[in-house]
Amino acid sequence: MRTNVSETIFFIDRESGLGLQAQLRETVVSAVLAGRIQPGAHLPSTRKLADYLNISRITVTLAYQELVSQGYVEVANRSSYRISGNAPGKALDNDRPSAGSDPVDWSSKIKMSFGVVRQIPKPLDWRRYPYPFLYGQMDPSLFDLNAWRDCARRALAREDFILMASDFAAADDVRLVNYICSRTLPRRGIHANPDEILVTVGAQNALWIATRLILEKGSSAVCENPCHPDISASLFLSGAKVTAIDVDGEGLPPDALPENVDAVFVTPSHHSPTGATMPIDRRARLLEAAEEKDFVIVEDDYEFEISYLAPPSPALKAFDATGRVLYIGSFSKSLFPGLRLGYLVAPAPFIREARALRSLMLRHPPGHLQRTAAYFLALGHYDAVLHRMRTEYHKRHVLMGDALRREGLTIAGSCDFGGTSFWMEGPEGLDADRLVRELRQDGVLVESGSPFFPQNNRSCRYFRMGYSSIPSANIPEGIARVRARIDRLMETEAG
Repeated sequence: MRTNVSETIFFIDRESGLGLQAQLRETVVSAVLAGRIQPGAHLPSTRKLADYLNISRITVTLAYQELVSQGYVEVANRSSYRISGNAPGKALDNDRPSAGSDPVDWSSKIKMSFGVVRQIPKPLDWRRYPYPFLYGQMDPSLFDLNAWRDCARRALAREDFILMASDFAAADDVRLVNYICSRTLPRRGIHANPDEILVTVGAQNALWIATRLILEKGSSAVCENPCHPDISASLFLSGAKVTAIDVDGEGLPPDALPENVDAVFVTPSHHSPTGATMPIDRRARLLEAAEEKDFVIVEDDYEFEISYLAPPSPALKAFDATGRVLYIGSFSKSLFPGLRLGYLVAPAPFIREARALRSLMLRHPPGHLQRTAAYFLALGHYDAVLHRMRTEYHKRHVLMGDALRREGLTIAGSCDFGGTSFWMEGPEGLDADRLVRELRQDGVLVESGSPFFPQNNRSCRYFRMGYSSIPSANIPEGIARVRARIDRLMETEAG
């Protein structure tokens, strides 16, 4: 007896952004894998399904033909299609044993807790808010998506694909590494050989690897206060004794370092989160202290590309004559945050150990992603995107700075460099965590400063406001709403 698949299982969502053919194929594949339609069942005719969905018959035909090429569907006769008898992914019989009466007590099984990590909350649906002053999110209108697609296609050319599809073992894409050596690092005053570079899954991956290699229980580490919560969390989880040193308008003061220290973690070119830039003479003193006290410096050189108020100063590692500075860079901030592609620069013996450690976690970042980024960088698209970003962010910086001052809000951080955010100081008694929660009711998103102070459990009055993703036209009204909400909160506190 012939079994027919009803056309009613098909549904077209014209708002999904997914092509019509892709939606038809997805419906069939999902039904086959879930066992909802069986081998031999006949699909609706192309004409019948096209009429039912009110789409072109050729669209249905092309979808069916693609399913045939994939092995999910076979041609029954000249104009009839049915589910294949040996479709890919056919479920295996699986008689699962019944679950035991006592579930596993994971609280006793997990030997290490990562609850020390204080996340910066960022709602995934942030684009629906009209006033998203979030740091690190992108404005897609500034990115050249067509160029990225072209580079992705180049990376799938036969020669590139054969290389990318192979197991890199612990190696990295040669073209990407060569670009970092020849173009990226010289702009920061750094000269390095390929064996002194490790490609990582973003800057955080590089930070974690460096921390694992240079710190252990009983070590002594220094971080900035405030500092990015991922840095402080990585240090605390290493088991080291962590000293957080208050930064000033010129970053971390070297004279405040403790006598015994194994590693100092800094963001000298653009302090996170205040934006302060460490002057050259202070960098020299920090390097002198590193030699005198025999410690290592880990430099996170984030966002150096977004400099439009003044030329970026050379990286701290550019002045490093003894190889004491481990340098971390990232393309995620300057291209798009979901890229998750960074790099670690250090002496070759250190990179060998770092590569071995990385291989235990993830072997290497995806080869196709590395090659696509290499093309994007080498063909000049990267520099063009940066030029657009600097121009637009400069306009937003001026607009936002004027609006903040007009509303009487206090900018606590430095504005001399550029970047994509303002570090703000609220009035005494303000709870920034509460401010963040209540501003959502006003359609406004800002970030509390509390995660940036690793050793302070009291309420925090600092907060960060980014402008990389908010339209310029929305900035003044958004800032006015922040001012109004702060006033209401302070009135409540006073009452």
